[in-house]
Amino acid sequence: MTTSGGPLAGITVVALEQAVSAPMCTRTLGDLGARVIKVENPEVGDFARHYDDVVGGLAAHFVWVNRGKESVALDLKSDAGAAVLHRLLERADVLVSNLAPGSTARLGLAPADLEVRHPALIAVEIDGYGPGGPLSHKRAYDLLVQAESGACSVTGHPGAPAKPGPPVADVCSGLYAALSVLALLHAGRPGQVAVSLFDTMTELMGYPLTYTRHSGVEQQPRGMGSPAVSPYGAYGTADGHTVVLGTTNDREWQRLARELLGRPDLADDERFRTNAGRVEHRAVLDAEIGAWCARHDLGHVQDRADGAGIGNARYNTVGDVLAHPHLDARGRWRQIGTPSGPVPALLPPPVISGYDPPMGAVPALGEHTDAVLAELGYSQGDIDGLRARGAVR
Repeated sequence: MTTSGGPLAGITVVALEQAVSAPMCTRTLGDLGARVIKVENPEVGDFARHYDDVVGGLAAHFVWVNRGKESVALDLKSDAGAAVLHRLLERADVLVSNLAPGSTARLGLAPADLEVRHPALIAVEIDGYGPGGPLSHKRAYDLLVQAESGACSVTGHPGAPAKPGPPVADVCSGLYAALSVLALLHAGRPGQVAVSLFDTMTELMGYPLTYTRHSGVEQQPRGMGSPAVSPYGAYGTADGHTVVLGTTNDREWQRLARELLGRPDLADDERFRTNAGRVEHRAVLDAEIGAWCARHDLGHVQDRADGAGIGNARYNTVGDVLAHPHLDARGRWRQIGTPSGPVPALLPPPVISGYDPPMGAVPALGEHTDAVLAELGYSQGDIDGLRARGAVR
């Protein structure tokens, strides 16, 4: 089984996946040129297909992370369906899964099983908490793991914790999984990879965990700010917008105070000489910066900040980003096919010279079952028999 073009041309990935984490992994591999065959339950498929129906009857989550894949609908609990899967794995390079705890073992796809039956395979299993711990048996969704890992406690405002908006536990776990696959492909050897959402989130919590371990202080969430540096936050402007201004070192602070605000008195104030002092007295600085921004329109604030070499951004809503001129100017949107017709989708973040990502269609459930089975050597009569027994859709 091969595909043409791309760094991963010729690599076949089989996916037993649902929701976001494993689909993000396999979509990333597909963006790099791999062929991705998504094996789904013949009755309902990936349950993320049914989260909503806003994309012409399709779910937004599903359309986001499942473009460019082939859908094969197999009942893996039947002997006939399992046999099809194993024939598929004989020709595949990679297996990626994120089923419920214990599911792969019940299907005979535990690491030990795969090492015996498919020794040339790279097998990646994404789960909630990893094996060997008191939480290993638990189901894990993005919000649950963000809460368990402490991420919600450093997001939002004091007394009002929040989940970070994007599903960062799912997405980053998928990207770590894809990175592991690339490493093993580069090494030219098979291997077993386990990635847990909890391990991913505790890694992403590296700064607050390190800070609290060595200081004994639990930092409080700061909304659109940072507990580590000041000034760094969001301020309202005279024309009703919000600007985000940030400094990361003493030199930037001096420029912000002298060149942006025109306040040499703040620049010379001993309280604000170091970042530690500015963090301690952040309320004073936020009030001064907020008052200055409130007297000026957003455009003026950003022009002045750019001139002074101060990082700045406009606070945008999701609707604002859909029409963002920077995305349009750089040609970041493409049309992709779906069972409901073409829809716009963003190109993947990596821009690789000489390579245009395939941006394939989002598959209907079981759309490629017959074609893939025929490729595996099943006759039409065989396929009809499997369908009659409910093993395939």
